[in-house]
Amino acid sequence: MPPQRILFCNCTYARVVPEEVKAAVLKKLCESGVAFDAVADLCEMAARHDPALMRLADAGAVKVAACFPRAVKWLFHSAGADLPADETEVLNMRVQGADAVCEALFSPDLKPNLPAGKTARPGSEELPRAQAAPPTGGA
Repeated sequence: MPPQRILFCNCTYARVVPEEVKAAVLKKLCESGVAFDAVADLCEMAARHDPALMRLADAGAVKVAACFPRAVKWLFHSAGADLPADETEVLNMRVQGADAVCEALFSPDLKPNLPAGKTARPGSEELPRAQAAPPTGGA
């Protein structure tokens, strides 16, 4: 059993994580018997400056199943709740399959992977790139 806490983001509003990956990871977490925190959407929590983010950031080592590590870092930072870089591993459900995410979540090893560097505003190279469709012709 992993000694670290696990945080699962359902990405309810942004919907950038493939549904099948989220569902498989959540199912395996529920079946495992391992305690974990599940939130509807870290983006929405950060936008509201939800105090729960501070509690999560202050609670020690954590593995986060969400999206890009740089995005998770800056979501917490924007809410005034910096995650400890040396105690945080972010699993990217946008690009990793459910099996890879679960293997890392249930591993006793913690592989910190938050981007190093400043804690001020992120530069454009650290923010996730928008994946919007190009505009189409108008009326």
